Amino acid sequence: MAALQQALFILTLGLAGFFIRQRVLRIRSNIGLGKEKKITDRKNERIKNMLLVAFGQKKMFKRPLPAVLHLLIYVGFLVINLEVLEFVIDGVFGTHRFFAPYLGSLYHLAMNFFEFLAVGVLIACFAFLIRRNILRIHRFWSSEMTAWPRLDANLILSIEIILMIAILTMNGSDQVLQTRIPEHYLSTGTLFFSSHLTSLFQHLNTSTLVILERFCWWFHIIGILGFTIYVTYSKHLHIFMAFLNTYYAKLEAKGHINNMPVVTAEVKSMLGLAPAPAAPAEPGRFGAKDINDLSWNNLLAAYSCTECGRCTSECPANLTGKKLSPRKIMMDTRDRMEDVGRSIEKAGPGLSDGKFLLGDYISKEEINACTSCNACVEACPVMINPLEIILELRRYVAMEESGSPAAWNSMYQNIETSFAPWKFSPSDRFNWAKQD
Repeated sequence: MAALQQALFILTLGLAGFFIRQRVLRIRSNIGLGKEKKITDRKNERIKNMLLVAFGQKKMFKRPLPAVLHLLIYVGFLVINLEVLEFVIDGVFGTHRFFAPYLGSLYHLAMNFFEFLAVGVLIACFAFLIRRNILRIHRFWSSEMTAWPRLDANLILSIEIILMIAILTMNGSDQVLQTRIPEHYLSTGTLFFSSHLTSLFQHLNTSTLVILERFCWWFHIIGILGFTIYVTYSKHLHIFMAFLNTYYAKLEAKGHINNMPVVTAEVKSMLGLAPAPAAPAEPGRFGAKDINDLSWNNLLAAYSCTECGRCTSECPANLTGKKLSPRKIMMDTRDRMEDVGRSIEKAGPGLSDGKFLLGDYISKEEINACTSCNACVEACPVMINPLEIILELRRYVAMEESGSPAAWNSMYQNIETSFAPWKFSPSDRFNWAKQD
């Protein structure tokens, strides 16, 4: 029986590994659709951001209540999954509580700590479900939060609740079995939380109790593996991608807007500050019309989006009723990547499907509403920069389509000729200060 369990476990682990690998390669390929961009500068600062913002949850604490609840889930996810290592060892080698004999009393302390975190995760998940579905916090019910994004969040919270209940049930039944089959079920000592469940299991016969304990064990490990696969299709991919995004995030001051290298080189050439640039082998595109015009780290950021809506809740354009939602910009970019990726996977047209990020996913009305204030960038807990994508889309509209609003075109012309948005000579700029 033990040999069969080992074989089934190794098969399950192998299948999960295969599907996870396939999905990771697809996500990597999708991100690779973006333009190449070297990011190798200021490594120490990037590592610091990753440790403080992604690992340390620094920016989450601008809103203390959800931050504390999120921290419970986050720490629980990291620490409780250390127990999964023991599950894997037990599953592969047919052992039971592999670390117990080696850690002694420390094992008892560790198991109590894991259970404390499991209960903390339960409390936090229930609290988040109440916030989303009963209190209906506005940012979770805005227009882009359609049926799937709302269901996705509820599914993850529900799965985490079930997995934590499975752990506590497994530990409770295990403690009863320790008194009945001590040669196999090694003593863990009294576990504070799960010991309150033992009274529910005392009346069960031993074989039924073994089935219950094994069911919870299998349910938890399959649940964890299934969760890992599901996360790659979910907004909860940020659990992993946030580390990469905070490392590769833009480090310049918030108000800094990247110049276009081609335009900069041309201007310098016209001013005699640099030699004329060599003609490109094929004409490039000004700005971005589709995802392949964005840089790879813009696409990485789209996969890192937590869909928390903090960016949108801080956006002044959105707050005044405009159509713009920075969260939707990131969600649409990710949706476009996924659509193209699926098409390529099926040997379809891919990027040549007749659709574009601009127009089919993100409208001109949305990008034109942006004030470039960087409120969304400042609000994001994982350092995503929706403004970079908005600016690239707007550059395409202005420079390739000449499709900016008429008032904007007048402003551009005035800046070009008079060095100011207003149509009067630069020599008259300070007339207002003259005394009569």
